[in-house]
Amino acid sequence: MPRQPARFSAEPELQRAIADWQTWLQSERRASPHTVAAYGSDLAQFLDFLTRHRGGTPGLGDLAALAPADFRAFLAARIFAQIKHSSTARALSVLRSFFRFLDRRGLVKNAALAAVRSPKLPKALPKALSIAEAEATLDLAPTLARAGWEGKRSLAVLTLLYGAGLRIGEALSLTRGAAPLQPGTITVTGKGNKARMVPILPAVAAAIGDYLAACPHELTRDAPLFVGTRGKALGPRQVQKQMAMLRTMLGLDARATPHALRHSFATHLLGEGADLRAIQELLGHASLSTTQRYTAVDAARLAAVYDKAHPRAKG
Repeated sequence: MPRQPARFSAEPELQRAIADWQTWLQSERRASPHTVAAYGSDLAQFLDFLTRHRGGTPGLGDLAALAPADFRAFLAARIFAQIKHSSTARALSVLRSFFRFLDRRGLVKNAALAAVRSPKLPKALPKALSIAEAEATLDLAPTLARAGWEGKRSLAVLTLLYGAGLRIGEALSLTRGAAPLQPGTITVTGKGNKARMVPILPAVAAAIGDYLAACPHELTRDAPLFVGTRGKALGPRQVQKQMAMLRTMLGLDARATPHALRHSFATHLLGEGADLRAIQELLGHASLSTTQRYTAVDAARLAAVYDKAHPRAKG
């Protein structure tokens, strides 16, 4: 259902400036009608607040006279109304965009917003599949392909993500000569051109070996390990599309992407008692703080299990 156009509590001159801003968003920024409507709604809420806060319909002069305290009062009102920090951060971003537009047009010059910080957003926790979901994903993946060798390729790629914790780009950048066909370790080049050693489990090596044995394309040593139907390098979009199909068929969370298999690798290792520093090395994280997110994921999973299973949890 399309958004209804926002109604702005504003003097006529400000109304015209808002209409020009929305036209600019559509024509210059190529914003969709939905985005323009959402931005308009955020701006309308701010103007409604100003009407109450300053006791009158706001105009361009009122916007020019706003102090940092006025914007902070707007943020405080939203906190009091228990509006999500993410929504407030977006609203503040919209206000910055609008005031920049007014400044460029010579209508309003006000630097007060520069002194106002956006609300601190909580870091999004990685979405990990359960062990059963990860296993079901790998079991079902080969059955969705049109050709048998493509199914083996899909299993090999996803097994590298879940069994070795590789990023999708790292898996797809492997060459035929670097194919891990035996259990052991391989060297992977990750973000920042940083190399790390990654252990290869027997199941990972076996999946890659099965794929190569079935692949109808002759791959030279320097050729991409994973190729598409025409023998060209397999792209991440193809893997993402297949994961979307698996997600639908298995009823998984919308965040169950190929990258979620890497998150699952780390979370399941942590759940089995692996050292956080070791997981940091395996994932190639530059900072331990990035890896520490997985402690929150595992704690959340344990709390959910407790709430569901413990006889006193409901008490």
